[in-house]
Amino acid sequence: MNRRQLPFAALAAAWLATRALMLWLLVHGTSPHLGRGSVAREVWRLYFHWYGTLSHGAFPAHDTLWQYPPGAGPVLLAPALLPELTYFQAFVVLTLAADAVVLLALARAGARPGRSLLGAALWTGGLPLLLHVPLARYDVQVTALAVVSLLTLAHRPRAGGAFAALGALVKVWPALVLLGTPRGRSTRRAATGAVVTGAVSLGVLAAWFANPLAFLRQQGNRGVQIESLGGTALSLARHAGWRGTVRYQYGAMEFTGPYVSAVAAVSLALTAAACGLLLLWRVRARRWTEATPFDAALCAVLLFTVTSRVISPQYMVWLLGLAAVCLTSRHTAQRPVAALLVAATAVSAVAYPALYGEVVRCTWTGTLLMLLRNGLLTAAAVLSLTRLWRHARPAAPRPAPVHEPRSGADGRPQHALSTSP
Repeated sequence: MNRRQLPFAALAAAWLATRALMLWLLVHGTSPHLGRGSVAREVWRLYFHWYGTLSHGAFPAHDTLWQYPPGAGPVLLAPALLPELTYFQAFVVLTLAADAVVLLALARAGARPGRSLLGAALWTGGLPLLLHVPLARYDVQVTALAVVSLLTLAHRPRAGGAFAALGALVKVWPALVLLGTPRGRSTRRAATGAVVTGAVSLGVLAAWFANPLAFLRQQGNRGVQIESLGGTALSLARHAGWRGTVRYQYGAMEFTGPYVSAVAAVSLALTAAACGLLLLWRVRARRWTEATPFDAALCAVLLFTVTSRVISPQYMVWLLGLAAVCLTSRHTAQRPVAALLVAATAVSAVAYPALYGEVVRCTWTGTLLMLLRNGLLTAAAVLSLTRLWRHARPAAPRPAPVHEPRSGADGRPQHALSTSP
């Protein structure tokens, strides 16, 4: 094995070791510190229940827990491709396959001249910080589509747009990865690929399944999740005498009581403000590097995550994947942002599943955990936008140096090009 192959061998070995550990945690997930089986339950109970409905050609329109775009249907039906395994086993195998696709895409991008394997290393070591949670959610599959989209945009914009559209049909947010495409032909081609692929795919799903847009009703009714930024504010308010309560509804633990609707409205207003800032950046940006599309994608998803009414632990999978893409380029401005996201990911694993009961009961331990995690995410969002904005503006030209004329022995100025005797 030569020196050039050593980093790839090390990445492969690290990936195999960490994923084996994640599988071990998943098998032993009934431990009190690993969620008492709650992590895996979402797959073998909820996803499998939806699988039964989807296999009969309809989306679960009357299920308040169904809050996902129609592209989620094929993902949840995919375990049928491995009939020799149980639904749960097949789902985990396919999730690991998507995980491997992300690693291979990042390693291939990082191996190019002038690029870096740091992104592949971040993905390999960062995802296990969430323990076994990524294996029991389909966010890895969505992240794979977003990562491939970003890494494809530079050379094949239409294909990059197509992957972004497929990801958006599964979980909306991958549409944001197109924000930083360079103006002109690249943007037009990416947009064309996204629109055509999205329209055709949506048409096919609407033809195969009944009620493809039923998720919109359930999504609009969601409240303030306890792990969101607004939820952290309400958790602190509990210690100041606020009389709100925590209730399980719409698939999450949410606050109910006075002022909750106002907090939800503020979150929506912040999301709208974030959208405005990103559009303003797009209009005013004047300088693009190879890393600008990557940085803009991370910044956009981070801003929309922080301002959301819901910040589930698996959302960190998205941010880790996009941060990893940024680190494949040596021109990225998001390195300190990636460090903050790794720290926030580690805190997320402590909050869920390890000490989730503390978070639900709004004890000081749970409240401070969420304050730390969301504080790190907020700092990362502000820093990301600041650095994105700064690096997209051309540097101010330096003024030409002014040379003062030298004085001669008689005190009169002498000029370098004087022809006087």
